[in-house]
Amino acid sequence: MPFSRTLPKLTMFAAIALVSIAATGTASAQSATEIQLSYKDKKFDPAEISAPANTPIVIKLKNLDAKAMEFESKTLKVEKVVAGSSDATINVRAQKPGRYEFFDEYNEKVARGALVVK
Repeated sequence: MPFSRTLPKLTMFAAIALVSIAATGTASAQSATEIQLSYKDKKFDPAEISAPANTPIVIKLKNLDAKAMEFESKTLKVEKVVAGSSDATINVRAQKPGRYEFFDEYNEKVARGALVVK
């Protein structure tokens, strides 16, 4: 097959592949559940959040305190330091139904919350 006839086919294949990759990325981003969470005076607000099962979760955390805090969950396998008076995005993999505890590692005894996956 002459090169001049092969090139348009390769170009078309590359275009289809790029569109497929872009569509997959968009579908994944749209399927994530976004949850707003704030932290102030060693408390999470709300203290309990929920999300559907088998769906990626994005937690948008606002640390309203002047000091840094560390969002941690052993069951969710997440750990992230959030500077004082700043925002952070915490990506959580899709989970099975259940209750997943999280806390501020710097104030573990009082700063606690839970993610309930239904």
